[in-house]
Amino acid sequence: MYRSFKEMPAWQQAMEIAERVHSLTDHLPKKEDYGLTSQIRRSALSISANIAEAFGRKHLLDKVNFYYHARGSLTETQSHIEYSRRVGYVADNDADSVDHALSKLYLELNKIIATLKDMAPSRS
Repeated sequence: MYRSFKEMPAWQQAMEIAERVHSLTDHLPKKEDYGLTSQIRRSALSISANIAEAFGRKHLLDKVNFYYHARGSLTETQSHIEYSRRVGYVADNDADSVDHALSKLYLELNKIIATLKDMAPSRS
């Protein structure tokens, strides 16, 4: 059992992804500062924030919902990365690297969600 969300591998992965996305978006055009740059950074940071919030929740189903929110932010980030690649803002190898890390985290979040749902009392 983890004493802090900071000990969770999923949170650590999410924070590393947010750092990578922040670094990657430093190279986006200035005209995107209040558009895509801001959006992609927020969605990437929301992944770790929702994992932390899930950790802090008492009720099992609340936890599950926040892990779902984290997963939603993750796929939003994937979409922004793909758009950035398609318009030529991000190199293919950089986009692939971040997408691979996001895909790994997606699977980890699915495991967490499945485990928590298995622990939930059945509603008969």
